[in-house]
Amino acid sequence: MFVLVEMVDTVRIPPWQFERKLNDSIAEELNKKLANKVVYSVGLCICLFDITRLEDAYVFPGDGASHTKVHFRYVVFHPFLDEILIGRIKGCSPEGVHVSLGFFDDILIPPESLQQPAKFDEAEQVWVWEYETEEGAHDLYMDTGEEIRFRVVDESFVDTSPTGPSSAEATSSSEELPKKEAPYTLVVSCADAAWRGTGWREPLPRVLAWGSPPGTPVPVGVS
Repeated sequence: MFVLVEMVDTVRIPPWQFERKLNDSIAEELNKKLANKVVYSVGLCICLFDITRLEDAYVFPGDGASHTKVHFRYVVFHPFLDEILIGRIKGCSPEGVHVSLGFFDDILIPPESLQQPAKFDEAEQVWVWEYETEEGAHDLYMDTGEEIRFRVVDESFVDTSPTGPSSAEATSSSEELPKKEAPYTLVVSCADAAWRGTGWREPLPRVLAWGSPPGTPVPVGVS
């Protein structure tokens, strides 16, 4: 889930920080610049791991700050394909189930990657798994806040760097705002049978477990 990525950057240290240790100032500047930011085709940057090498620092005319080329390693969130993760359901929509890891929210389970047969309940705005048993189908709901286990099947990086307006945008209405895209998105699946124990609840009132005496509720989830 987390990887160490070797990076190189030139760090500017303003004069009022010269009294501090150079490594401390550089570490602070690198975290300001990269922490909680997505680097295209790399992943979500978390925090600085260490500084491996410092090159000579330079002061340029008209700028009293020092500029140092730094080689460092950064902790990055970038799960590999088919990795198994556990998160919590952030919400549901007709596009699928949106999942959060707490520090990363751009995770989507599309409808075809849910356990089947599944349907979207418009009234409750949740996805429902029609779980088949010997006694018939039971509706199990995916509620917001429930824990869910999933497998990473695809990822998408979008370059969200600012660009100048295109000719098409110039002719469009100024009231139309461009749709904001996530720079890094994970597409995941919970369709495998191994994931059945997490994330689903029964409708209220609860159904009875197979062979249980009347009045015995079924625990949340299906093992």
